[in-house]
Amino acid sequence: MLKRAGDISAQKSGLRAMARERRAAAHAACPDAGARIAANLLHSVPLPDGAIVSGYHAMGDEADPLPSLLALAAGGHSLCLPVTPKRGLPLSFRLWRPGDALEPGVWDIPVPPASAPLVDPSVLLVPLLAYDRAGYRLGYGGGYYDRTLAALREKGRGKAAVLAIGIAYAGQEVESVPREETDQRLDWIVSEAGAIRTDG
Repeated sequence: MLKRAGDISAQKSGLRAMARERRAAAHAACPDAGARIAANLLHSVPLPDGAIVSGYHAMGDEADPLPSLLALAAGGHSLCLPVTPKRGLPLSFRLWRPGDALEPGVWDIPVPPASAPLVDPSVLLVPLLAYDRAGYRLGYGGGYYDRTLAALREKGRGKAAVLAIGIAYAGQEVESVPREETDQRLDWIVSEAGAIRTDG
C-alpha cells in the first residue's frame, strides 16, 4: 500500500530533529571535514570540463563546501551561489568568484549582489540533513533543491544534463530517506570518508 504524501511529509519532519543532532555530532568530531571532502571530490567525481559549479554558504554545522569550491576554481571551473526565491519557486544562481563581496539574502544567507550575472550551473553541490545510498536526501522542508534540480534537468533534457552532488558527513547516512514523487535523486554523495556513486 502506497503511503500518502502527507504521511511521508510527517515522517520527514520527525527525522529532522534526529538528523540535526547527528550532523552536529559529526561536525564536532571532524573539524577538517571540508578539506577531506574536497580531496575526495577531486579524486573520485569526474566533472565535465568547463562546468559551472554551484556551491552554497555553509550555515551552522553544515558540511563546508568552500575548500571544494576553491579547488574547483583553481582548476578552471566557474562558480556560482544560489539565491533563495519566494517559497514555491526554484533557486536562481549568480556568478561568484572567490574573494567577491557577498550581501545578506533570505534568512541572512550570504549571496552575490544583484549585479552579478545569472547563470545555470551544470554541477550542484547540495547541503542536506541526511542521505541514503539510493541518492535521496533529507532537506529542510522547503523543496528548493528538488524544484531546482527538476527545472534544470527539464531544461537540459534529462538527468545527465545536471550533476547533483550531496556534501555531507559520513555520520549523516541513514538506511532510507522517506521519499515523495517530487524528490530528486543526487548522483553522488561526498563526505570526509569518501565518495558514493548512487544508483540514481
